[in-house]
Amino acid sequence: MHLSFVPQRRVKIGDAAAFAGTTPRAIRHYHAIGLLPEPERGGDGRRRYGHQDMIRLLWIRRMAGAGIALDDIRDALTADTGSVGDDREHGDSGGGDVDGGDGIALTLERLENSLAAQEAVLRRQRTAVQRMRAEGSRMGLLSDVVTDRFKSLPEGSVRQGELDTLLVTERIFGPLGAAVQATRFIALATHPALREESDRVDAAEEALDDTVAVDDPRVARVAAERHAFEGALDAFIEESGLAGDDDALFEAWDARDSATTDQEEDEEGEEDDDGGGDRGSGGRRTRTMSAFEAVGRMPYDFSPARLRCMELAEQLAAQDAPTA
Repeated sequence: MHLSFVPQRRVKIGDAAAFAGTTPRAIRHYHAIGLLPEPERGGDGRRRYGHQDMIRLLWIRRMAGAGIALDDIRDALTADTGSVGDDREHGDSGGGDVDGGDGIALTLERLENSLAAQEAVLRRQRTAVQRMRAEGSRMGLLSDVVTDRFKSLPEGSVRQGELDTLLVTERIFGPLGAAVQATRFIALATHPALREESDRVDAAEEALDDTVAVDDPRVARVAAERHAFEGALDAFIEESGLAGDDDALFEAWDARDSATTDQEEDEEGEEDDDGGGDRGSGGRRTRTMSAFEAVGRMPYDFSPARLRCMELAEQLAAQDAPTA
């Protein structure tokens, strides 16, 4: 049995842009202004982007979508604080002479529609910034259906790395997928022993670096530890009632009005109004790129030994899965 995909350790700028919902030109602009550190180039002279580069790029896109100026985003990611700016470019609304009252009426109608659209964008941006201030600069950038899962937890219970993971999941599988994944982090936040074991297994996996051979006994041992931990985590989720919360989440999501879903998709499509030459690309790419394509474009710096460990853990899980 093999993994359904083998993640690349680093990806080219085109794949990085496609995954983040932007353009190579915008990414180069981010490099030029010091917003995104320029990565090393490969032997062919092309930039190669790793996992952390992509995480930073996704946060940049979310902040830009909330209407924050690129300079302020750079300061926010450096000092974890930032101010709200307005980088929108206003195009020339003028045109040729319009003859007759009908032409004037059409021009005024187009202008009114344009102003209404701008007003709607500003309203959504203000709401996003208000959420960021209330939830925290990064927690607030995730969809409300995700952050609502953590309302009952003490402040600081969710780690930065977990927010990074939820951001990636939301990009690939949407808000519902990230909201379901949040169950895992709720369990870890409320069960100290599970949190400690999770940290231990994570560290053991990270130790399977490029110096470890794929047939090293440690690989199989860590795979067994991962499998045992996931079983314990699943059992706690079931016994604690968190699994029932997931079921309720699916039911509530299915019951949502279709207009609400359409509005969320439109908001995602508005992410490209903020400098860098990538307006309009986010929404279209989000709707046309499949989850499989997105997974393949997100780099993870996994060694061969760690990939083998993942394969073995997956095999153990398949063996324990109930048969039909």
